[in-house]
Amino acid sequence: MNTMENLEKQLICPICLELFTKPVVILPCQHNLCRKCANDVFQASNPYLPTRSGSLTSGGRFRCPSCRHEVVLDRHGVYGLQRNLLVENIIDMFKQESSSKPVPERKEEIPMCDIHEEEKLNIYCVTHDVPTCSMCKVFGAHKDCEVAPISSIYQTKKTELSDGIAMVVGNNDRMQGIISQLKEACHAIEENSRRQKTLVCEKFDQLYSILEGKKREMTQKVTAEQEEKTNYIRGLTRKYGDHLEESCKIVEMGIQIMEEPEIAVFLQNTKPLLKKISEASSTAHLDKVECGYENMDHFNVNFKKEGKALSSIDFIQDDEDVEDEDEEAGPEEGDSSVSGSPVTPATVQPLPALQVNSSASVDKSAAST
Repeated sequence: MNTMENLEKQLICPICLELFTKPVVILPCQHNLCRKCANDVFQASNPYLPTRSGSLTSGGRFRCPSCRHEVVLDRHGVYGLQRNLLVENIIDMFKQESSSKPVPERKEEIPMCDIHEEEKLNIYCVTHDVPTCSMCKVFGAHKDCEVAPISSIYQTKKTELSDGIAMVVGNNDRMQGIISQLKEACHAIEENSRRQKTLVCEKFDQLYSILEGKKREMTQKVTAEQEEKTNYIRGLTRKYGDHLEESCKIVEMGIQIMEEPEIAVFLQNTKPLLKKISEASSTAHLDKVECGYENMDHFNVNFKKEGKALSSIDFIQDDEDVEDEDEEAGPEEGDSSVSGSPVTPATVQPLPALQVNSSASVDKSAAST
């Protein structure tokens, strides 16, 4: 293989499989295409973009047929790609050099008939869709078949194969575009899900805040009555303690007087002591604690209704959300409705709006309790 043949292989367009046709455009991946072929690939990859005179002029993307690198175009489309003037000049030089040299005759190896080994395959059996020889048509297995000149069938099959290759390339590019869109849709789903999870968590945090506030308020009521009762009991305990201490002193004094040997002295001290004993024996001036005073059962709670409401929290439908907006004049504290419109590609169905129905009656019931 000489140098010219090697050069010719480097100047073949990967789409039309012919020498590059000017203008030649260079892709960002440094591969070259005929601008017409680039436009054909672009149209196959972006069938829904607007066209002008058969050419796409708006921005879009397609993949290089050589390395599958994604080529992103601006608003000028393929006309915004840079021309490779160096390759165009090389093509001109190659054509001049090729035209100045005689084309060497190639010795084509013509296949022979398997049955009639000395006969060339020079006709085509249309009935059986295989090449055959004249002897097979006259005397052989294809004598009753419809045949056609092999050259005409060759051109037909070559055109059919070329169209098939172009169709497959276009389908591959469209498939690659669908894959890119699906990846973008997957990313959008993940992003929308993350955002909706954040909104749901925020609404639950608001609900937790309301419950914490009600818990703090109710426990403060219990604590206030606890302090009131315990302070009263402690004060009453101090009064009874003082009375007991005074009684113990009177008992000690009485024991001392009982040991007095002098009768006159004994009698003098007995009268005031008996008066003190009488006063100490009386507890009428001390308050009595009522039966059941220590009970706190009147602070009774029953969250069965609220528990059912909390258990019924779930995502609501769009029509329910509209009804809630009509019923409520404005947003209430603790309202845990979550609504959102996920951003998705135009070709992907959007996620259903994630909304939480936390039953606003929970807050009202808790407040009334």
